[in-house]
Amino acid sequence: MTTPAPSRRSFLRAAGTVSAATAFSSLLPSRASAEGHRDNIRMPEETGKVEDGIRWFNVQEWGVEGKGWGPNDLARFYDRLPAKAEGVVRDPVWSLSRDSSGMAARFISDAPEIRVRYTLFRDRLEMAHMPATGVSGIDLYGDDGHGGMRWISVFKPGAGATGSPLKQEGKLVDGLAPGSRTYQAYLPLYNGVDSLEFGVPVDAEFQSLAPRKDKAILFYGTSITHGACASRPGMTHPAILGRRFDLPIINLGFSGNGKMEPEVGALLAEIDPAVYVIDCLPNMTHDMITQNAEPLVKLLRDARPDTPIVLVEDRTYGFAWVRPSAAERHQLSRAAFQKAYENLTKAGVKNLHYLKGDNLLGKDGDATTDGSHPNDLGFMRQSDAFEPVLRKALGA
Repeated sequence: MTTPAPSRRSFLRAAGTVSAATAFSSLLPSRASAEGHRDNIRMPEETGKVEDGIRWFNVQEWGVEGKGWGPNDLARFYDRLPAKAEGVVRDPVWSLSRDSSGMAARFISDAPEIRVRYTLFRDRLEMAHMPATGVSGIDLYGDDGHGGMRWISVFKPGAGATGSPLKQEGKLVDGLAPGSRTYQAYLPLYNGVDSLEFGVPVDAEFQSLAPRKDKAILFYGTSITHGACASRPGMTHPAILGRRFDLPIINLGFSGNGKMEPEVGALLAEIDPAVYVIDCLPNMTHDMITQNAEPLVKLLRDARPDTPIVLVEDRTYGFAWVRPSAAERHQLSRAAFQKAYENLTKAGVKNLHYLKGDNLLGKDGDATTDGSHPNDLGFMRQSDAFEPVLRKALGA
């Protein structure tokens, strides 16, 4: 027998005291109440689907943040590039675009426990240098009541497999303190999602939060932007910066394949973000930068005359101090990128910002997993380096 859902009136009264997204124009750490953002809130199905005392809600009914195109443009709901990109971008870019990196589902609940069940796109739960929690996990944050989103729990893929590694189900968290709060759940970084549901006890309140209407910070880059090698999805620098600015993010990192290609640039130009962050140098040679960097920026500027563009140099390899070939690569690629930036500014390209790479990961060599890809410390250091440049670009 299906248990009736809580009344909308009683729950909306409670939700009025729960923190939600702040307006883009303020870009302040404090958060407005959910009551002030009714246009961003849509109730899910009246009852959800009840199974064994748990009411399940399908995220596809209200949507996720982190997508630059609408559901009608996509081959799969959780794809990062539109269906028309297949056969236009290179095959590796298209394949990597099926990963759900950067996407996040938001909701409000007073449930003492939250469950999750989801079907993965690939049966590869982990990689040799990156754990299953980062590759294929669901990472939960909640409003801490003091103006920010704070980590709560991550689902450990494999432990909750139900007959197939593709199908994951179990408790995301239990023993939660009483009270309604806003939650944000980040999707897998190096795997895709075919379906995703959250479940709460039948007597708990649940309200979906539609994707915020604020313009997103758009990141275009390499495996580092994609998320390698974060321990969990909320620990990438795009996710960290999204929380610091209280803005949605769009993650268009393509592992090994961020090369400033015009086919990808044309797709980027279709999106109207708060700022473009171009961070492709780790995948590019000196000659490739000379060929592709200026045309990409001009393409974006022609399409979006007023949108800030941040150009980011490559991070320094952790072993560059003792491997001359690595140090030489940095020197050549950064010289080419700086030349492109100088040419663009001399040509009158406005609202262009530049972030040097020599201190993105710090100086001690402890911020990577393999000398190249950041660990969680590295992602935090990158976020600290990105933040002041983004604040300047956004006028915050």
